[in-house]
Amino acid sequence: MWRHRLRKIIHVDMDAFFASVEQLDQPELRGRAVVVGGDPKGRGVVAAASYEARRFGIRSAMPCGEAARRCASAVFVRPRMERYREVSQQIRAIFESVTTLVEPLSLDEAYLDVTQNSLEEALAGRVAIHLKRRIRDEVGLTASAGVGPNKLIAKIASDLEKPDGLVIIPPERVLSFVSSLPVERLWGVGPATAKRLHEMGLRQAGDVAERSVEDLVNRFGNQGRTLHALSRGIDERPVHNHREPKSRGSETTFEGDVTSEARLSLELGRLAEDVSRRLGRLGRAGRTVTLKVRYSDFTTITRSRTLRAPTQDGATIARAAQELLTTATEAGERPIRLMGVNVSSLDQDDTPIQLQLPFKEMAPY
Repeated sequence: MWRHRLRKIIHVDMDAFFASVEQLDQPELRGRAVVVGGDPKGRGVVAAASYEARRFGIRSAMPCGEAARRCASAVFVRPRMERYREVSQQIRAIFESVTTLVEPLSLDEAYLDVTQNSLEEALAGRVAIHLKRRIRDEVGLTASAGVGPNKLIAKIASDLEKPDGLVIIPPERVLSFVSSLPVERLWGVGPATAKRLHEMGLRQAGDVAERSVEDLVNRFGNQGRTLHALSRGIDERPVHNHREPKSRGSETTFEGDVTSEARLSLELGRLAEDVSRRLGRLGRAGRTVTLKVRYSDFTTITRSRTLRAPTQDGATIARAAQELLTTATEAGERPIRLMGVNVSSLDQDDTPIQLQLPFKEMAPY
């Protein structure tokens, strides 16, 4: 029945991303209705709402004043885009350690083609579990994932069991899955197209699939051919990766400012080992080690050193970072609030490294 090239696509969508980051950074907000947006007394709109806030009907793009009226106990927080981008980059690094075919759609969602992956894992469902687990353990957030043979199916599936959901649609279930979907769920169908389809009596994807290609092309032009394919669960759009990974890094923000050089050295060793593991998952080595230091007054500096040969060895990375810390910063004199280690100038050896995952058996897709 499925005659098209079999791919294994995962769509990962972070749960209430902006609001969840705020709850992560401010534990006192956990369990509370959090609204990221403007002043509820002004003309601002909601950028994001926690799931606790959504229970009151608060949604993105709603005026903040309306959100405040719906939930008097809601906590309003100004957006911090730099922080959201920082967390998004952490999540992107996790994706890229598994596959080079990553297509971000925004800061909080992306497609991944895991037909081939660095885990050498045949079951896309297991890869999705691995990604969700690492996002939870390394970032502290939850993500929902959809798994399917193409972008259309994976994206729709990721939205079905939020938050922290995982829905797997194998190829043999695609037609039955798609047929009952409203036409609005098909890729590229906006309000105008949906209205025209409704006027034709076509409200579900299965209704569209029953029409001939010729009829749909006569009414919608070339879009009609696409509509016919999508209504049958066929989506040949590839996952596009627009950039090669250029570096791997790790950083930490201390609970209190640090002046102890011994403490900083210990932390450098931990960061270097973390970078080493990330390079290992990617199957690459790098030549340039960069140390990032943010002092207590938020002044941030970076210092770099280029090695003679590429490496992914944690001890080598730590030695280079330690030399930079000692000779090129004011460690021990000025309190430090954040420190990071990055390795760039990656070589071209992308031989995948196998990782063993303790997953239970799942359906074979």
